[in-house]
Amino acid sequence: MSSLATSPDAGQKAPALTGRPRGNQPRGNPSQTDPPQSSPRRTRNNLNGWGFAAPFLAFFLVFLVWPLLYGLYMSLTGKSLTGANDSLIGLANYAEALADADMWHSLGNTLYFTVISTVPLVLVALVMAALVNVGLPAQWLWRLSYFAPYLLASTVVSLFFSWMYNPQLGLINDSLAKIGLPKVAWLNDPNVAMWAIVIATLWWTVGFNFLLYLAAMQNIPAQHYEAASLDGAGAWRQFFSITLPQLTPTTVMIVLLQMLASLKIFDQVYQMTAGGPAGSTRPVVQYIFETGFTGYRLGYSAAISYIFFGLIVAVSVMQFFITRRRSA
Repeated sequence: MSSLATSPDAGQKAPALTGRPRGNQPRGNPSQTDPPQSSPRRTRNNLNGWGFAAPFLAFFLVFLVWPLLYGLYMSLTGKSLTGANDSLIGLANYAEALADADMWHSLGNTLYFTVISTVPLVLVALVMAALVNVGLPAQWLWRLSYFAPYLLASTVVSLFFSWMYNPQLGLINDSLAKIGLPKVAWLNDPNVAMWAIVIATLWWTVGFNFLLYLAAMQNIPAQHYEAASLDGAGAWRQFFSITLPQLTPTTVMIVLLQMLASLKIFDQVYQMTAGGPAGSTRPVVQYIFETGFTGYRLGYSAAISYIFFGLIVAVSVMQFFITRRRSA
C-alpha cells in the first residue's frame, strides 16, 4: 500500500488534496478588502465633476430652462412691446389662439408643407445614396455635389431660387418657353407657391438625409449580399430584401428628423414669399413672429408658440411609440 494510505495523517491530508486548487480560491469582496475611499477625497471628486459640468449647466439654465419658464409665464399675461398691459390674464391668450382663424390657417400651411416635403426628402435621399453606394466612378464628386448645397445659407438658397422662379427672366420659365410650355407664376400663384418652396427645400437639404442613408448602407455586412448572390438573387431582389429592411431604423430616424425640421420652417418662406401670396405659404412660426414683433402682442405670440410646441411634442411622442412598437 502507498505511504499516503498507511500514514497516520492521511485522514487530515486527504481533504487538502481533494479541495480546490489554490489559484481558484474565491476572492473576498473588494469592498471589504480595498481600503474605503476617504470622505475628503470623495468630496473632491464630486466637486471636480460639478466643475466640469458647470459651463454646460450654466448655458443650459440661462439659454433653455429660463427662456422656457419665462415664455410660459409670458403666455399667461397680456405683455406687449408697448408695455400697456403686463398683468396676468390666465388662459385668455390660449382661448383666443384656439379661436383664431389665421393661426389655424398658418398651422395648416405648416402641416401641408411637412407632408409634401417629407416624402420626397426621404425617397430622393434614398435613391441618391443607393446610386452612390453601387460604386459609380468618381464617387467623391457625387458625394460633394449631393451634400454641398446643404452647406449654403438659407439667404443664398432663397435668393438663388427667387431668380430661378422669376416670371420674366427666370431660367425655369425660359426653359419652359423653349419647349412650348406656358410660363408659371411660381411664387405668385397660391396653388403653386408652396410647391416651389418644397422644390427649393429639397435641393437645399436633401444632402443631409443622403449622407445618413449612405453611412447606413455602407454598414450593411457584405456577407448578406454574397449569400443572396449565391442563391441567385439579382440586384433588385437584394435591394428590396436586404438593403431596405436593414435601413428601417435609419428611415425611421430620418422621417422623424425631417418632420421636426419641416414643422419649424420659416427662413426660406419668409425670404422668398414673405408668407404670400394671400397667406398661402405663411407658416405658423412666421405668424408667431408677426404677432409678437409686428402686432406687439408678446403674450399672445407666446401662447401660440406653446400650442405649436405641444404639437411638436405630440409628433415626437407618437413617433417614439411607433418606433418602439416596431423594434419590439
